[in-house]
Amino acid sequence: MANLEQYRAKRDFKVTREPSGKAARARSKTAGGIFVIHKHDATRLHYDLRLEHGGVLWSWAVTRGPSLDPSEKRLAVHVEDHPIDYGSFEGNIPKGQYGAGAVIVWDEGSWEPEGDPAAGMKKGHLSFTLKGNKLNGAWHLVRLKRRPKEKRDNWLLIKSDDAFASRKGDILEDAPQSVKSGLSIEDIAEGKRQAKAKPVKARAKPGAGTRKPAKSKAKMPGFVAPCLARLQDKPPAGNEWVHEVKFDGYRMQAHVDGGAVKLHTRTGLDWTAKFGKAIADTLASLDLDQAIIDGEIVVLGDNGVSAFSELQLALSEKRTERMTFYVFDLLFLDGEDLRAEPLVDRKERLRDLLEGSDEEGPVRYSEHFSEPGKTMLSHACRMGLEGVVSKRADASHSSGRGHDWIKSKCTLRQEFVIAGYLPSQAAGRGLRSLVVAYHEDGALKSAGRVGTGFAGNATSDLRKKLDAIRADASAFEGTAAREKGVVWVKPQLVAEIEFRSWTRGGSIRHASFQGLREDKPAEEVVVEKPEPASKPKTAAKTGAAAKPKPVAAAAETSVQLSSPDKKLWPDEGVTKQQLLDHYAAVWPRMRDYVVNRPLALVRAPDGIKGQRFFQKHAMPGMHKSIFKSNDPEDNEEFLFVRDFDGIAGLVQLGVVEIHIWGATVDKIATPDQIVFDLDPDEGLGVEEVRAATLDVKERLDDLGLPNFLKTSGGKGFHVVVPLKPKADWATVKTFSHDFARAMEQTDPKRYTATLSKKARQGRVFIDYLRNGRGSTTVVAYSSRAKTGATVSMPVPWEALDGLSPAAFKIGDKALVKALAADDPWKDYEKRRKLLALNGG
Repeated sequence: MANLEQYRAKRDFKVTREPSGKAARARSKTAGGIFVIHKHDATRLHYDLRLEHGGVLWSWAVTRGPSLDPSEKRLAVHVEDHPIDYGSFEGNIPKGQYGAGAVIVWDEGSWEPEGDPAAGMKKGHLSFTLKGNKLNGAWHLVRLKRRPKEKRDNWLLIKSDDAFASRKGDILEDAPQSVKSGLSIEDIAEGKRQAKAKPVKARAKPGAGTRKPAKSKAKMPGFVAPCLARLQDKPPAGNEWVHEVKFDGYRMQAHVDGGAVKLHTRTGLDWTAKFGKAIADTLASLDLDQAIIDGEIVVLGDNGVSAFSELQLALSEKRTERMTFYVFDLLFLDGEDLRAEPLVDRKERLRDLLEGSDEEGPVRYSEHFSEPGKTMLSHACRMGLEGVVSKRADASHSSGRGHDWIKSKCTLRQEFVIAGYLPSQAAGRGLRSLVVAYHEDGALKSAGRVGTGFAGNATSDLRKKLDAIRADASAFEGTAAREKGVVWVKPQLVAEIEFRSWTRGGSIRHASFQGLREDKPAEEVVVEKPEPASKPKTAAKTGAAAKPKPVAAAAETSVQLSSPDKKLWPDEGVTKQQLLDHYAAVWPRMRDYVVNRPLALVRAPDGIKGQRFFQKHAMPGMHKSIFKSNDPEDNEEFLFVRDFDGIAGLVQLGVVEIHIWGATVDKIATPDQIVFDLDPDEGLGVEEVRAATLDVKERLDDLGLPNFLKTSGGKGFHVVVPLKPKADWATVKTFSHDFARAMEQTDPKRYTATLSKKARQGRVFIDYLRNGRGSTTVVAYSSRAKTGATVSMPVPWEALDGLSPAAFKIGDKALVKALAADDPWKDYEKRRKLLALNGG
């Protein structure tokens, strides 16, 4: 008979209704059998995966529950075998018993192993198929190497990328009830026995999700940062990609609201007036009230191919009749925020909107194709197109330059900064060539000259614009600055340049001017280097665990990571590259809170399981984008960054936490923020921390002080007060101390302003100590050196109810969803206030 001694030793069956497992169970003659997933609200909510084998249920505690997304790896802790009849158990485990809390049968069905399951267990890799109500298809359990002092084996539960996989939604949220009784975990906790609702039924077809409850109408967001494509040397392979023509125009985001139309560039500028009435009128005539539509405005040549130079000419001559808006994505429609929906579903909705419209009109649908990307690129090049854009068919909309959109080009082409020009001696031509450049390692580097592509009045207009920004000296350093005959200009204008190749010396060959790019800031121009095409994952065949898909990037860097696959969070599989991808995605929001501030860093070069270092001073080998200065009060050295390259330089060093002073480098004597860190004593629940956080907010509101909320990524929350930098450190420290002490005196059983462990017993520590000169706090959007790869994340106050301080993790859906929503700290700067000791 199976060995259940460990199971029985942990339970008192006179107290708990759990089955004792004393009745013998015949071993199945065939591999496989039943499977069950219990949803178990014990000390922490988790899900227990159980697979029948040898007369028992092999069991794993899946801490975050199973995911249908193949890129999500879920930690599964191997626990003691359970008896077969435990599979039908549902109810409350009494307090004082092992695993006390409510239990429901979240899913059940049968499982079939691939090969010998006993051999798989021994090897540390189980491949199997589930046939359940909620979970189906192929799955993997992969054992991790046991670390010192670990008493149990940790595994990873991974969904194979098959017809039952889904990157849409969350099955745990979409179908929370029991498949046995229809009850929720809360119902069981309250002692209910049977729900009137029917249990969840099996899926009607592969990949179809559980029906979601009706949603309330969403408010149409403002400008949404667009999804941008990464340059790759060839299109990605695989059926999960669709391919579109790469247009040669201006990326535009159309906002339609009650018949009013606005057209925004990819940086959010309102260019509605530039494109005449036809496009706006057509959009306004569509059968909708509100919509956000993504696309590109082009001018088609006689051969039917878009040409940026033609669009530039049309704009300069204010001729809009040939302009066409090709639309390829729908982000919002009549109260529905569609950004979380798969791309192909959004495109289908967009196609339906345009049904019946003039196919030769000013607004046209951009078709996508499922042919192999390599074939599509070949066709595009033969037709004289710029290239193709490949998009992951099931991807949600993620702002920034991520891995869901890939561009592949027929010719080399990119933006360059204009650094100067050589005037022409020919009458009426204006200029002979342009001197173009790009940014690298914080400096402007010459890319050589562009001498062709100038035509008509556009050349004269360009000369006028350049003469208006003439400079006394070159923006280059070294020999490039001494080139003779050049009229130097301020590096502000951006030009689109097509060229044949790069020389060894770093100049472009056979270059042709295509037009100015007024939609891209000059400081963002860097060399576009195509990445090698990524190979499709074959986890089902090899058993290799798929890497989590990184958050889409919204910033670029010239810093090259060494060992980008180094796992900084080994249990979660989060690598150095994925940490950099995280910061790239959050950079547009994080920038204002970290740039030009003294820093303190937590480094873990070998991952958070290895040795960690707390660092405040410079060291050999630091990237030049990490700067150092000195505190004038005590001459103490500190580090700071000025741009995203600096953040990338920190990631290269293995920095897993970024902490900041409450002041900027240029105003170091006058802090511009106050932080209250709500730190609970061991044993206090999150409810007590939330209540304390709200109490802090109410008291700050009473004082008329603005306040913003963020998760700590650990045990508590941070309440941040933005200040105008006028008061000195002593004033700020005194205020924060008095504020914390007042809370303690008002409710001494709940709060303490004293750091000692003795004073904190059973209380929440109102940590004001981060507001002194030289003290630091973790910056918004920073990762934390904690299990789960958590992030300190700004959130709106209304989200506090039910929120965990560790709710957001690198690359998870909650973080992606939060970045897609309105910025909860968007009013941070304009709400700054002066501080006096009376709080005024």
